[in-house]
Amino acid sequence: MFKNYRNLWLALGAFIILSPLGLLASGTAFGEWGVDQLEEEVGFIPAGLAKMADLWTHALLPDYGIAGFDASFIQSAAGYIISALIGVVLVAGIMSIFSKIVRD
Repeated sequence: MFKNYRNLWLALGAFIILSPLGLLASGTAFGEWGVDQLEEEVGFIPAGLAKMADLWTHALLPDYGIAGFDASFIQSAAGYIISALIGVVLVAGIMSIFSKIVRD
């Protein structure tokens, strides 16, 4: 599976390396607003979102970083890259498992 998609993996690797560019932008990323920020952006909070907002309060890597590893841009960038790597490994692993299940 992985050898057949060499160009995809190279592009994905480039995106992982470039992911800290988001740290240079001001404000928040589009669509990644909390309930309070969403109310500021659109003027209201949808009822379903307000009801489900506190359903999941734990994040493995909150704000795409490593706790205590955000003193400088380099440290924050490393946190972004590590977060992206973990996400790619998790998604690729799950997809690999699903593809083996479907094939068998």
